[in-house]
Amino acid sequence: MDGDTENKEEKPEHVVIKNCADLQRMRLEKLMKNIDKPVVIPERPKQRGVPTVPDFVRNVMGSSAGAGSGEFHVYRHLRRKEYARQKYMKEKGERERLDEEYHEKLEANKAAAEAKTAKKRAKRMKKKLKLKNQSKKPKVESSQAEADSESSEEDSSEEIIQEVEKTSEIDNEHKNDNPLC
Repeated sequence: MDGDTENKEEKPEHVVIKNCADLQRMRLEKLMKNIDKPVVIPERPKQRGVPTVPDFVRNVMGSSAGAGSGEFHVYRHLRRKEYARQKYMKEKGERERLDEEYHEKLEANKAAAEAKTAKKRAKRMKKKLKLKNQSKKPKVESSQAEADSESSEEDSSEEIIQEVEKTSEIDNEHKNDNPLC
């Protein structure tokens, strides 16, 4: 009986691949069966579309009269390569322009969001101070205590406003220092 069970275990199961996860699981299991075998990870493909045409063409020729019949094909080939190079340069310039516009738009959106946040933060702080001032007034009964509390409340409100301004200035400085933000 032991021989029968060994044959059943050695026999691979028929696996039905239903989705990408099953395929990936099967490949990982295959890799994990033989851990000592090195895994080849391919390098990233090089960027396509880079022209092999030199920037300066020394053997300039045209399709003018007097050229041999074989020269026309050379001229045509050089012309196609030059057109391909110009097309590539134009597309590259367009991509760079679009990237620049995109990053400028991101910066503008971040600046607008920061300004909006700072405005709302200042509004919240003012509201908080106002509520704080209203809640303290009924508790104080003497006129001397009221004068002292009003001056201290004004000082604290000024301190909070200055703190809000400092934090917004610091945020702006960090934004200007870091080109990625």
